[in-house]
Amino acid sequence: MKLQNPTAARAPITPAGLLFLAITSVGWGFNWPVTKYLLSELPPLTLRGVTGVIGACLLAALALLRRQSLKVDRALWPRLMLAALLNVTGWMVLMGLALLWLPASEAALIAYTMPVWASMLAWPVLGERPTVLRTIALVMAFAGLAAIMGGNGITASAEKLPGIIMALGGAIGFALGTVLAKKYPLQMAPIPAAAWQIGLGCFPIAIVGLLIETTHVAAISPLGWWLLFYSTVIQFCIAYVAWFAALARLPASVAAIGTMAVPVIGVVASAVALHEPLGPGQIAALIFTLAGVVLATRS
Repeated sequence: MKLQNPTAARAPITPAGLLFLAITSVGWGFNWPVTKYLLSELPPLTLRGVTGVIGACLLAALALLRRQSLKVDRALWPRLMLAALLNVTGWMVLMGLALLWLPASEAALIAYTMPVWASMLAWPVLGERPTVLRTIALVMAFAGLAAIMGGNGITASAEKLPGIIMALGGAIGFALGTVLAKKYPLQMAPIPAAAWQIGLGCFPIAIVGLLIETTHVAAISPLGWWLLFYSTVIQFCIAYVAWFAALARLPASVAAIGTMAVPVIGVVASAVALHEPLGPGQIAALIFTLAGVVLATRS
C-alpha cells in the first residue's frame, strides 16, 4: 500500500474543497460561543472529551452504515496517532482551557493565528512557496484579526496570559498537524479518518476529565442540552469530516488561510449570543479579514 502521495502538497483548488472548507468554518465558528456557554455548566476536559468520544462513535456508526471500513493499516498508526494528538487532543485541551481566561471572541482570534504558522511551516516542509496573492491574502486576513483584537481591547494582562499562551500553543500545534497531514496523508475515507482521529484524540481527555473533574449532569439546562447536541454532532461529526475532506482537496496554506473565516463567524456569533463587544471598527476589520480569505481561495 502506497502511503505517501507526492502530489499532496500541490493539490489544486477545487470547488468541492472550498465547499467543505466553508462547512468547516461555519460549524467551528458557531462553536466558540457554544463552548463558552457550556463551560458555565460543565468542566472543560469532561465537556471536550466526552462530546468528542460520542461524536467519534456516531461517525464510526455512520461509516459502517455506508459500508466504509474502519480498518487501519498497521503502517498508518503512527501518523494517525500524531494527527490525533496535534489536531484533536492538543487543540481541544488548550482551547477549552483558554476559554476559562478569555472571552470566546478573543480566544477564537488568537487561535486562528494558525494560518500564519501553517504558511510558515508549509514552505520548508511541503515546498509550498508562498505566491504574491497568497502572501497578500495572509497579510490582509491577519491584519484584520489584529484590528479586531485591538478593537476588543485585548491585553496581555496577568489574568489573561495563561489563556493567551494556551490559545497560541493550540494554534501552533494545529498548524503543524495541518502541514504534516499533507506531508504524510492518511489514505482513508474522510468519515473513518475523522472517527479515528477524534476518538483517539478525545478519549484520554474524557478519562482525565471524568477522574479529576466534578460534573453535575442534573444542572445542565435545556439550552445546554441543545448546545451539547450542536457541539457533538455539528462541530465534531460534520465540521471535522468537512475539514479533513477540504484538506485532501486544497493546498495546506489555502486551507489554513480559509479557516480565518472561523473567528469572523465566532466574533459575530459571540457578540449576538454572549453580548461581547462588536463595534464599527471590528465590523470593518471583519470585512477586511473576509476579503483576505476570498483572495486566498482565488490564489
